[in-house]
Amino acid sequence: MNESNYFVTLNSVNVNDKIEKKNGLSYLSWAYAWAELKKRFPEATYTIYENADGWNYHTDLKTAWVKVGVTVNGIEHIEELPIMDFKNKAIPLEHITSFEVNKTIQRALTKAVARHGLGLYIYAGEDLPEESDGKSTPKKAASKAATPKAAAATNQPSDTSEPEPPKSSRVLLREYCKKYGIEPAEIVHACKLRQDSTESEWAAALLYAKRKYGGS
Repeated sequence: MNESNYFVTLNSVNVNDKIEKKNGLSYLSWAYAWAELKKRFPEATYTIYENADGWNYHTDLKTAWVKVGVTVNGIEHIEELPIMDFKNKAIPLEHITSFEVNKTIQRALTKAVARHGLGLYIYAGEDLPEESDGKSTPKKAASKAATPKAAAATNQPSDTSEPEPPKSSRVLLREYCKKYGIEPAEIVHACKLRQDSTESEWAAALLYAKRKYGGS
């Protein structure tokens, strides 16, 4: 086990057989995620952060969210997750029950574990985890590389293919952060982005980042 970079160990774990699908989104069981983490790092702990009144959720008097931290090898990652209904829409405060709070805590725990590497590829929209050497499996690269050869064989120019669709704001934000050395989590946290955030929300986050850090 590579204790000097535990993230690599967790990020290489294949959890595909434990993924659940709901409303077009992928989920990993909190019990499975915690079990797999503890198998590899038995000293790992989690914290459910309470508000000033001792409640296990936080609120702005309109909606509410939970805050869960997971610590591995002395490093804590915290996940804040809004309390949502089955359509992944924030539930008004007056309609929230302890059932939704508990369910959201479990989801936040799973996502906090993912920040340490276990199942993170699910939230990145990938089908497979990275290999233990940190390289992704290049399944689609081979087919793309063959395209120019096929065009040459038929005496067709290689630029006759359909133009690529415009990149989503989410992708553009990731590229912007990489270009200027910005931690994406900072923007995600500041703009309260989620896995199911809309295109317009990601676009607003990109605009926020450019206004704060400059560049293009």
